Amino acid sequence: MQTPSEFGNDDRQIVYVKTVDVADLPEDVRASAGDLHHLYAVHNAQGQQLALVADRRMAFVLARQNDLAPVAVH
Repeated sequence: MQTPSEFGNDDRQIVYVKTVDVADLPEDVRASAGDLHHLYAVHNAQGQQLALVADRRMAFVLARQNDLAPVAVH
């Protein structure tokens, strides 16, 4: 946990995790999503999708394992 003086001193790049409706994705991605109704996308600050995963927790873990700082998009 960061102290108040350390807050904001993280050199990791921020990425954004957002819920994506499977119905809004291309057909080939929908086919591979199985019975899932939502996936979780990880995007950089420029909006480029970096990853698409089945589970929100996994999206955050994936980002952190790649030295990125994930933030949820509501």
